[in-house]
Amino acid sequence: MSILGDLRIIYHMVLQPIRGNSHAERMDNFYSGQAADYDDFRRRLLRGREEMWQKLLQTAPYNHTTWIDMGGGTGSNLHFFGNAIEQLQKVYIADLAGSLLHVADRRILDNGWKNVETALADATTFTPAEGEVDAVTFSYSLTMIPDWFAAIDHAWHILKPGGHIGIVDFYVSRKYPAAEHTKHSWTKRTFWPAWFACDNVFPSPDHVPYLHRKFKPVVFEEHLTRIPWFPNPFFKMPYYIFIGQK
Repeated sequence: MSILGDLRIIYHMVLQPIRGNSHAERMDNFYSGQAADYDDFRRRLLRGREEMWQKLLQTAPYNHTTWIDMGGGTGSNLHFFGNAIEQLQKVYIADLAGSLLHVADRRILDNGWKNVETALADATTFTPAEGEVDAVTFSYSLTMIPDWFAAIDHAWHILKPGGHIGIVDFYVSRKYPAAEHTKHSWTKRTFWPAWFACDNVFPSPDHVPYLHRKFKPVVFEEHLTRIPWFPNPFFKMPYYIFIGQK
């Protein structure tokens, strides 16, 4: 952990204006100044990523299959595969932030991953050469996609029958969630969306219901995590893990 690196991240998250005429330009503008420190800070902020990855790998065998990590950024998620990454036919890291994909390209070279490829592409439209894929993941990227419902619909469209989607992300509950789901306080439902919106991150009360409607739920977990450097350790951010099958 680097205090200077954290301060750079916090500056870009809280004080740096986000400029750009398109979503892609805004994404690259936001991340270009923090790409080098991105992984360390997010490792402490974005909980549940490895758990989601491992649960998805345990859900179905993925030998010789095709996998897309939508909004995969620097490619750090791929380390969760361990040695199993060599057994996959193809892995794509799709993202709109070129500065993050540059880090991913270096990581691919450093690790000698011959079956991994980056794609500067939109999660709502990216379709690999194979057409259909076996798995699609969104690791804290769905809340940063303006047309998140279109991203989910597209993931469903390109998944093979029986394929799986894996998502871990921030969220807030609806005012009246389904009986079996967690109900968040008014404070959480109001404060966190407003706070994250400053960085064009939009925790939604509709992710969870839409995913349950679109896919057959295999795993669904609801958790809370502390925000690094946040002054009140008792005011925690909700996140969820969802694995669904087409």
